[in-house]
Amino acid sequence: MSAAIFGQTLQKGNLIGTHEMNITLVPGITTDQFVEFYTNKLIPEFEKSLPGWKYYLVKSIRGEIQDSYGLIIVIKSEKDRDKYYNSDGSPTELQNSANKKLEPILKEFEKYGTVTTTYTDWLIL
Repeated sequence: MSAAIFGQTLQKGNLIGTHEMNITLVPGITTDQFVEFYTNKLIPEFEKSLPGWKYYLVKSIRGEIQDSYGLIIVIKSEKDRDKYYNSDGSPTELQNSANKKLEPILKEFEKYGTVTTTYTDWLIL
């Protein structure tokens, strides 16, 4: 079964990570400022550091959870995910190297707030 998500065709074997975000904004920072930074600065840096990964910031608008934010990550395969994360969710050496490159943008992100997430990885069958 194939489906399209934001112009990207999903195929058997693709992995989708869904992350529910708990956001704490820095006083004086608006949600709009947070979203602007996250989508236009943080996500592009993540995508540079993790080739082949595609990130989408999403907002819940209906259902059990409303007015919350999340992240959808589309990855080609489990093998591609496993290059960066071990089975227990801890980072591999390759991910640790990517994290070093992300330090400047993550430091800048601290001016906007903090985010914790819970996640689930989904395999396209």
